[in-house]
Amino acid sequence: MAERTLPPLDDPAPRHRPLLYNPFPGDAFGRAAEGFARMMGTPAFLVGMTIFCAVWLTWNSVMPESAQFDPRALNFTLLTLILSLQASYAAPLLLLAQNRQDDRDRVQAEQDRQSNERNHATTDFITREIASLRLALNDVATRDFVRGELRDLLSELDDEGEQQAAGPSGRPSPQVDRAELREILREEIAAVAATMTGPSPAAAGTAHHRADAQAPTHPAEPSAEEESETT
Repeated sequence: MAERTLPPLDDPAPRHRPLLYNPFPGDAFGRAAEGFARMMGTPAFLVGMTIFCAVWLTWNSVMPESAQFDPRALNFTLLTLILSLQASYAAPLLLLAQNRQDDRDRVQAEQDRQSNERNHATTDFITREIASLRLALNDVATRDFVRGELRDLLSELDDEGEQQAAGPSGRPSPQVDRAELREILREEIAAVAATMTGPSPAAAGTAHHRADAQAPTHPAEPSAEEESETT
């Protein structure tokens, strides 16, 4: 006899055919149940049922016995059976519609949760970016800081010029170059002040061009041979 081999555990089990065959394709039965439950919850259904029961009771109470199909003597047995069947089918249909609505609410709640998580992550990212931008702006030099540095440099140049003018020196003092440099620094300070008040930055551009074109050049140091010739 051939030995029976069992399928491995990692193979998916085959799907078994359900015992009860579903004659409704797809979700047609669920949609029909929801439509019936929605119709039963309208005022028109309540008014129609009231009129139906009133006409039924009146006909079988007032009309002759030969015309009655559900006589009063039998306590309206047929009407009782109809209402019982309606109640027995209405309750499961209403529960089915309620279960479908619960499933939709669950899916909607899951989508809302995922959307809230994405929004929270986006908000955290934007908050971190704003914090990094704020730190970067704190590291940027402001106009007041630049003006203060230029003024300090100008005062240092003035002090050095005064010291060199007062003390004797064996080589010519570069007074012309320092005067030009002081003029450039004054123009830079004026350009920074102008940009703070709002005019066009033409003055700043002119000052930058002049600073590049007129860089201070110090005279070359005299060699030892030249010093010996002069002596």
